Amino acid sequence: MLNRGLDKQELLRVVDSVATEKSIDKEIILGSMETAIQKAAYSRFGSDNEIEVTIDRDNGSIKIQKVLRIVEKVEDPVREISLKDASLLDRKNKDLKVDDKVYEELPQVNFGRIAAQSAKQIISQRVREAEKNRQYEDFINKQGQILSGIIKRLEYGNVIVDLGRAESIIRKEELIPREILKNGDRIKAFCYEVKKDIKGYQIFLSRAHPQFLAALFFQEVPEIYEGIIEIKSVSRDPGSRAKICVNSKDSSLDPVGACVGMRGSRVQTVVNELHGEKIDIIKWTEDLPTLVAESLSPAEIQKVLIDEQNKRIDVILSEENLSKAIGRRGQNVRLASKLINYEIDILTDKEDSERRQADFKERTETFVNNLEVDETLGQLLVSENFQNIEEIANSKIEDISKIEGIEDSTAEELIERAKEYLEKEKIEVSKKLKELGMEDSLSNLKGMTQGMLVVLGEKNIKKLKDFADLSSDELIGGTDEIKGKRIKIDGYLEDFALTREEADNLIMSARKIVYEN
Repeated sequence: MLNRGLDKQELLRVVDSVATEKSIDKEIILGSMETAIQKAAYSRFGSDNEIEVTIDRDNGSIKIQKVLRIVEKVEDPVREISLKDASLLDRKNKDLKVDDKVYEELPQVNFGRIAAQSAKQIISQRVREAEKNRQYEDFINKQGQILSGIIKRLEYGNVIVDLGRAESIIRKEELIPREILKNGDRIKAFCYEVKKDIKGYQIFLSRAHPQFLAALFFQEVPEIYEGIIEIKSVSRDPGSRAKICVNSKDSSLDPVGACVGMRGSRVQTVVNELHGEKIDIIKWTEDLPTLVAESLSPAEIQKVLIDEQNKRIDVILSEENLSKAIGRRGQNVRLASKLINYEIDILTDKEDSERRQADFKERTETFVNNLEVDETLGQLLVSENFQNIEEIANSKIEDISKIEGIEDSTAEELIERAKEYLEKEKIEVSKKLKELGMEDSLSNLKGMTQGMLVVLGEKNIKKLKDFADLSSDELIGGTDEIKGKRIKIDGYLEDFALTREEADNLIMSARKIVYEN
């Protein structure tokens, strides 16, 4: 390509041909050629020079020029020139001044074998880089879509897929369990990430991703493609069961029926692609209790208790519906929880009654023991929904005396006793914190109470850095799945009724202090 005897128009034809073949901008190829010629020119004329190379985009002629900067006093004759000499060099330009640049044309470079090889490498490298960049731009736009390709090989459980112009990978954990795949099979998968790195780019596909299911329905159901039906959420146990929540913008159109299709044809196509994965299609509603009940079908729900702050839901049902709601190895409730983005606890009506009785008894005992009242008065306060002693201390006399059977004097005495108890507790807690050796920076963290500090200290979390390294689940509790069973994890500060947002804010405040100072 860079042989001196190459016809100028032929050079441009070669550039056009390569640009078309590789689907890249011919400016990139011409630029790489200019760089290659510049490198050869430095080898011939010396690297001390400043050299520019330009290829005329219209006729293919190559111009090699030495660049000289105009100065008042020449100290580097290789790169500098006086104004007088510059005027002689460039007679056409009458407006030359100090700091301008002038150009001295150099003879064409006759490429030797080594120089030609070096130039070829530069051009090839630039073309490869441009091709990779172009492919990256093509595939980054396909992120979030289903891609189809041929299985090229299997590597340590991962699947390498040939997409035609690029290779992609489906990691072992992104495959449908027990799916049998072999070289040469055509496969569909969801493109969830296109990552650029030093070597180029990588395309990551998944057949286990929840959005793979959503994208398959997008392909199979015209109403979803047209935007009439909206997919609100998806949850999957790949290869076993899935739930998809859909909503219709047209009140006359049944979104569930549209997704199922005539005689189940549409949903069956998706099921076949997912190797028999059972799919529950649920109609979305703004009424959360109804949505919960639909999500836990076929179980029949008696009552739904919602804690919006902590994103938790208690579902109360009969003993005979318990196994239906939970599902095999907790699958049904787990998928429902992911679908509506709430933590769901399943309780029988008997368990709910026992829990409420235990809570009533515990609060009653707290008031009886700490406020020195009889059991009847303690039960009366609990019945009126007083949650703790602090609520009583912060109440007004009329708030308590309006309760039947409690006079103003009794209400005033209750408030006084509550305040005395809290003050005494504060002194005892301060003493306890001192004995535990809590770090001042943790004690002074905004939003941290003395009660929380005592609990943390007893768990040997005494430094701000130790607290900053905790997760929200470690603070307020959560659930985990062990051998197919949902196990409740107790949080250090679970008894303080922190919301997840409050827990996150506490941790982030600690991290900001620890890692930014």
